Amino acid sequence: MEPDPLILTLRFDAASFEHFDTMRRRHFPPARNMIPAHLTLFHKLPGDRWPEIHRDLTAIAAENEEIRLWAESIRFLGYGSAYAIASDPLKRLRARLAERWHALLERQDLAGFSPHVTIQNKAPAPEAKALCAELKATFSPFEAAGTGLLLWHYRGGPWALAGEYGFQAAP
Repeated sequence: MEPDPLILTLRFDAASFEHFDTMRRRHFPPARNMIPAHLTLFHKLPGDRWPEIHRDLTAIAAENEEIRLWAESIRFLGYGSAYAIASDPLKRLRARLAERWHALLERQDLAGFSPHVTIQNKAPAPEAKALCAELKATFSPFEAAGTGLLLWHYRGGPWALAGEYGFQAAP
């Protein structure tokens, strides 16, 4: 049996995670909301390469400091909404990993990177449009922080944590 694929996400500071996750629990269709709020860096890494990926993430975390994020707008996803996230340091980190893992990546992860935190998806179109309009009308940009990386086993439903890599470098 082939190992479960891996998903890599950014770990948020506690206050930012609480905000993002509260919004996701409030607006994501409950029957489909099996995972916490997250910012995906890679959607599908090969599970059989876990030892190599683990080593790379351990080294990257030791070299990186907390990453400043800017939730700059609300993005409409067609059937939901997301916070659009701006962060040059995050883009550089992701590009570095994409270069290192190029041979491991599938099409979705080879495509462009557009950081976001989804708070609603797979909702009926009228509901999704109404929520997006409501969120945009009341939105004010805000800061958040990435404090590390989270590696997950994808098992078809809820994800299972495969590794946690806190950023350790001093600012």
